[in-house]
Amino acid sequence: MHDTVTIVGNVATDPTLGRTASGIPVTNFRLASTHRRFDEATQTWIDVATNWYSVAAFRQLAEHAKVSLRSGDSVIVTGRMKIRAWENNGKQGTSVDIDADVIGHDLRWGTTAYRRSARSTPDQKERGRVEDGDDAPPASSRREPADIDTSWADRDAVPGPDSELLDQSSSSASLTF
Repeated sequence: MHDTVTIVGNVATDPTLGRTASGIPVTNFRLASTHRRFDEATQTWIDVATNWYSVAAFRQLAEHAKVSLRSGDSVIVTGRMKIRAWENNGKQGTSVDIDADVIGHDLRWGTTAYRRSARSTPDQKERGRVEDGDDAPPASSRREPADIDTSWADRDAVPGPDSELLDQSSSSASLTF
């Protein structure tokens, strides 16, 4: 039995892209999910425990994860969790694996620039055509993301209630929505 879980954490290792024996792309990485609590005595947040997961993404998700994720990225992963015992060179342990269905950046801690890849049918792939008249190459042939202008993400201003820009140094409590 597999449980579907959603884990919020940080990519702990750079994703590696490989292939299964039947040629299906698979990207693997480790995910660290650290639980924190507020310590009233010291008035600070402290790390309580870190759970570690081995994440595997397959097919198109594998290819997208490889070019999109880096070690340290804050992500949200939803998938099927499997817990398995392992033994290697006399050592034993338990591994918690997630076969990912969905992976996305956690936008609480940063920005990302999304670019949708073109869909294609098997017939169109054979003829080299992509759906909706888009003549871009198939997603499987694109390995590196294009240069995307994200200068908008570096601005020091946020929109105010009347579409005027307010300096971020002003108190967020003064913003009304």
